[in-house]
Order: sequence, then structure tokens, then C-alpha cells
Amino acid sequence: MKYHQELGKNVFLDDLENEYDAIFLSIGANKSSKMGVEGEELEGVIGGNELLEYKLHPDYKGKTVAVIGGGNVAMDCARTIKRLGAKEVKVIYRRAREQMPAEDKEVEEAMQEGIEFLFQNNIVKIIGKNKVEKVELIKTELVQKENENRLVPVNIEGSNYETVVDNIIMALGSSVQPYVSKLGLKTNKWGNIEVNEKYQTSNPKIYAGGDLAGVKGTVAWAAHSGREAAKNIIENIIS
Repeated sequence: MKYHQELGKNVFLDDLENEYDAIFLSIGANKSSKMGVEGEELEGVIGGNELLEYKLHPDYKGKTVAVIGGGNVAMDCARTIKRLGAKEVKVIYRRAREQMPAEDKEVEEAMQEGIEFLFQNNIVKIIGKNKVEKVELIKTELVQKENENRLVPVNIEGSNYETVVDNIIMALGSSVQPYVSKLGLKTNKWGNIEVNEKYQTSNPKIYAGGDLAGVKGTVAWAAHSGREAAKNIIENIIS
């Protein structure tokens, strides 16, 4: 174990390749995605992944917090914030409940804890001078588009409205850290490192798994990819 090491800063792949027979990258993809809407840079807008990983919690007591997203990270954020004393927590999701990627159990328990769900609502912009004061939402309808398997949310013109919030948590998914593109390994259009069926990257000596390699975004699947990669690494080294 070597602590206080950061890939690309004080530890480099080239050096590791010279020292080891195989390298497994499992640094995840924990950079919260953004919507690109007006006001996203205001104080009080926080990425869901960073919030949970680094405990970047402000004082929620007496506050109204909006959580944007419909996955398990959104549920984790909403339930954590509610337990930390927020007056109101609203989960805003642009599709219907049936399309939520979060587990049904997580949604049910969040509802039981008093969290409000605003289904088929989309963010137009975040309003405030220096910090978040309000959010403008617009209602959506779900339509079936050609070559689309999922129903697509479409904004309903003229259905805009504003609601007062103190914090907005962006829990819309995550992406890899920018430096991953500089590692010299082949990546896909989302920036994830591409791997083959043995979890090998474009450099056969380097393996990757979990969110970094675009594996299904749960701890269980990440652990599975790590185990399978380990088997392949052992097999290749022995052979």
C-alpha cells in the first residue's frame, strides 16, 4: 500500500509499467455531470458524487433542497440531506417514475421519509445573484420517437414555473476525470477507457474495470469486474 499517491501527479503509468507485470486501473468515474443550464455556477449548486464522497454538506437546517436526477445517487443524496435536517427535499426528474433508474426500494423508502418527487419536470435555469435562490422548471410530456427504445421527455411549451430552493444537488450521472484522456489509452465517446472481454485496455499490460471502463454503475458490478480482471491477469502472467 502506498498512500497519498495520485495518478498523473506523483505516480505515472510509464513508471508503473517498468516496475510491474500488470496494472489494474479502478479509479472510478466520480466527476458529477452537469446540465449546462444558466446559473449552474452559482454558490449552492453541488455535484451529487462529490457531496457524498467528500461530505461537502452545507447546513441544511430549515432549508429547501432540490436533487436533480432519478438514479440511486440521487436517492442517496436526497435521503442523506433529509436526515441532516433539511426542511424540504425535492427530487426533480424529467421522466415518469416508471423510467427512474433508481431501485424501487430506494424510491419507496425515500417517499416514506417525506421526500417529495416532482416527476416529468425539467430544469430551465437556476436563479440567484451570487447563490441559489430559485429554480425555473418546465413540465414535460413523454413521447415515443423513431429509433428510441425509451420514451423521450419533451418540454411542454408555456408550462414554466419557479420554485424557491436554497441548494441544488446535481445527481445526473458521472464521468471520468479529465486526466484519463491523457493516459494514452483508447477511450469511448463518453471518455471511459475501452476494455476487451478480459478487461484489457489498448495496452495489453494495463487493465481497467468498474465505472472507469463503463461497467454497470453499481458497487456489485465494479467488484465483479475487478474479480474477473484479476483472474485474467493471473492467467496471462502464468502463461
